[in-house]
Amino acid sequence: MLDIVPALLLVTAVVFLVLLVLLNKTLYKPLLGFMDNREKSIKRDLDNAGKNSDEVLTFKKEAEKIILEAKTKANEIKDSALMAAKDEALKKLEAKKSELESKYSQFLEELEAQRVEFKTALQEQMPQFRDSVRAKLDQI
Repeated sequence: MLDIVPALLLVTAVVFLVLLVLLNKTLYKPLLGFMDNREKSIKRDLDNAGKNSDEVLTFKKEAEKIILEAKTKANEIKDSALMAAKDEALKKLEAKKSELESKYSQFLEELEAQRVEFKTALQEQMPQFRDSVRAKLDQI
């Protein structure tokens, strides 16, 4: 039957224990160390991703703030340019209005002068008209 040889059992146990020690040193410890490092690396990357997302949100808010300030500044520039254009248009309008008023007053003066001239011309010719009217009435 089966004989148990104590020396062979002892040698087998020693070989098994040496194999366990060698495997532990060469395979299991480096593998477990690699797995621990990988887990730490993943955790660090997740933390960095969280920080990056926080930074992205911060940068996004900052960009929105800058855009809002730019829009406000653009509106101010637009409003000031519009006001300057309105002021310039009003000045031109006032200048044209005063020019037209002066031309109108000059036209009225000329018209008055022509009226006076016409009236004096009619008054000078009034005796001739009376004589021609009398002559016509006499003929009737």
